[in-house]
Amino acid sequence: MAVSATLTTRPEAVPVPYRVVEREAETADTATIVLEPVRSALQPFAPGQFAMVYAFGIGDIPLSVSGIDGNRLTHTVRTVGAVSGALHGLRRGDTVGVRGPFGTGWELPAAVGNDLLVVAGGIGLAPLRPLVRDALAAPERYGRLNVLIGARTPHELLYTEDVRGWQSAARVLATVDRADSLWQGEVGVVTTLLDRAVFGPAASAFICGPEPMMRATAGELVHRGVDPDLIRVSLERNVHCAIGHCGHCQLGPLLLCRDGPVVNWSQAQPLLMVREL
Repeated sequence: MAVSATLTTRPEAVPVPYRVVEREAETADTATIVLEPVRSALQPFAPGQFAMVYAFGIGDIPLSVSGIDGNRLTHTVRTVGAVSGALHGLRRGDTVGVRGPFGTGWELPAAVGNDLLVVAGGIGLAPLRPLVRDALAAPERYGRLNVLIGARTPHELLYTEDVRGWQSAARVLATVDRADSLWQGEVGVVTTLLDRAVFGPAASAFICGPEPMMRATAGELVHRGVDPDLIRVSLERNVHCAIGHCGHCQLGPLLLCRDGPVVNWSQAQPLLMVREL
């Protein structure tokens, strides 16, 4: 007996082919790749959202968008494993599969009229880069823009050309954990830069980096009078399916692929205070 059936697949479950059109080495182990759809493009991404990027024959990993330009997607990848190593090694003309967009964004429009604080640790600057670009594109909508950047060493600072350009319209400060003989900037954790930032209590903050850094920065901002609901942090857990089915990215009541990665500090703070949650 023959049985016929119509199979349907949710669009976000099917990788869409994208081709590498640009690649730039950022550091010894980090590269930025610009992708263009081979045929049809995915739905538009918002700053803070992420894609699942598939290295054919190896696997896929979640990558935040570090640039959005029409149908083009930009991702910055640091090599730490098999998939990230394969993506880091891509060259112009190579093809990958992309699913998305997934997750929540920074919601910059909600910060209209406020001073802005963008605080990044290490590769955490990647998902914040589109937000900075959007803020600079409409300076009349916001107050003073501060971009505070931390890295382990001067050689691990990202987007050095972009950062130089931002300095003409924003207060951009950088610090490193370990300086070399050529470094003339600050040395220390990124929270030390808050003393030199210019912002009032009615400020909106956007933070991404290692969890200890985000806890310290958000806690200090609250101490200085910033509303926890105006502090947005990007959380990271082990994302597998990206559509809220597998549970690998669970953080308390949240599935970060669906309810995050960007959440308000008032929601994140009690969860990050639970050891090994």
